[in-house]
Amino acid sequence: MTSMENRSAVKEFILIGITDVPELQVPLFTMFTFIYLITLVGNLGIIALISRDSRLHTPMYFFLSNLSLVDFGYSSTITPKVIAGLLTGDKVISYDGCAAQLFFFGFFAVTESFLLASMAYDRHAAVCKPLHYTTIMTSTVCTLLASGAYICGFLTSSIVVGNIFSLSFCRSNVIHHFFCDIPPLLVLSCSDIHLSESTIFILGFFNAFCPFLVIFTSYLLIFITILKIRSAEGRQKAFSTCASHLTAVSIFFGTIIFMYFQPSSSHSMDTDKIVSVFYTMVIPMLNPLVYCLRNKEVKNAFRKAVRGQ
Repeated sequence: MTSMENRSAVKEFILIGITDVPELQVPLFTMFTFIYLITLVGNLGIIALISRDSRLHTPMYFFLSNLSLVDFGYSSTITPKVIAGLLTGDKVISYDGCAAQLFFFGFFAVTESFLLASMAYDRHAAVCKPLHYTTIMTSTVCTLLASGAYICGFLTSSIVVGNIFSLSFCRSNVIHHFFCDIPPLLVLSCSDIHLSESTIFILGFFNAFCPFLVIFTSYLLIFITILKIRSAEGRQKAFSTCASHLTAVSIFFGTIIFMYFQPSSSHSMDTDKIVSVFYTMVIPMLNPLVYCLRNKEVKNAFRKAVRGQ
């Protein structure tokens, strides 16, 4: 069956959603709406603060503003559809809508992984080579790193979506998930998915391993440098700077590896849903808190904005 024939066979999908228990619909709707509003306010607020305050026009905050933009897009790709489904009971998503959701989900996820790596490299330059920091992390370098993250996200997501939606879906159009994700879509295919699984695994490995290698190497060098600092206060300050980023990295890569680096036969859809809620909704909400709201410079910029200075 060709891709065009496949389109005529399946014109829409039905998302099972997170739960079919009626008593949980309203509590989940309330909770996810609250999470989404915090995500919007937190991430868009950080972008506005960084743009407004010239003191935050540094490489670290440049990457933070891009991360906030990606988290905003990441959450907006999934959460509004989930909220609408809980409110109206409409679980239908069109064929094209499903493809678009998968594309933007993959695009933002891959972009975030490379932005996290860029942030680790930035911290490495700041801690290990402070005297050369301004010559290493120039505006051109920052722009190239961020642009590279977006390009990798676009190319990877384009290949994955093209691969998935060239398959035939003749078993069912019911997706046992709350959004169009790779594992539940592969389950629906009656085509030979071995090539698709191999391609997706290779792309996933590249997009997880390369950023992880940069992050691991950067922090290994950072820790070696920190151990050489004689001042206990200096070591504590340096460790504190790294802790937030390491926490976010561990959560993000841990959930991605759990979700996508196991055979499709070993996937439990119920477990996947729980993990997916965490990294599609909770992580984009937490990142502003983890990265910025504990930062004195961001707090000062917020106070200035409130006072209208």
